[in-house]
Amino acid sequence: MEKFTVIESLAVPLDRANVDTDQIIPKQFLRSISRTGFGDFLFDEWRYQDHGELGMDCTNRPRNKEFILNQAQYQGAHLLLARENFGCGSSREHAVWALLEYGFRAIIAPSFGDIFANNAVKNGLLPLVLPSAVIEQLFEQSSAQSTLGHLRVDLAAQTVSTAAGDSWRFDILEETKQRLLLGLDDIAATLQHTDEIRAYENQRRESEPWLFDSKSL
Repeated sequence: MEKFTVIESLAVPLDRANVDTDQIIPKQFLRSISRTGFGDFLFDEWRYQDHGELGMDCTNRPRNKEFILNQAQYQGAHLLLARENFGCGSSREHAVWALLEYGFRAIIAPSFGDIFANNAVKNGLLPLVLPSAVIEQLFEQSSAQSTLGHLRVDLAAQTVSTAAGDSWRFDILEETKQRLLLGLDDIAATLQHTDEIRAYENQRRESEPWLFDSKSL
């Protein structure tokens, strides 16, 4: 997965609490497990005025002009600002895939659904927690007409800063931080221990050879 270092971007202010995974990517899109093809359907029921189905061309679908992602000034943003309990609801990794494919690299909120947060870091999406008071300040500053809406997320330094000079430190587990910085998914993280795994397998072959002898089966 892609390494996460520093992201500088306008933050899209999604002013809704308790956004669940069915709202992030509705259930009809779960038939595919290819990890791609979901970006166009992110927040489908909020972005469009018709019913979406997997594989359909979204180019000419009628859009809800009031929804934040459909506003021109927020196109190309890599940061999403949200309220508490983002990603609650059912467990579906598709929600993270949709957010990433759309272009988001970090979600900034006061709290997250536990399963969503776990799925996020495994796919290279940073669930960044800041206090509610700070989130409120960031919502107030998020404006297309103001550079205050642009944020800088520095994972190595564990800071979020604004163009106005405000800065806040966020907490993250060291193991999670390193995996994101290095771009390691579960398989890549496991392969870092290839020598230890191979040594263990060789030890097992020596101490319990019958487990590996096909003739004894």
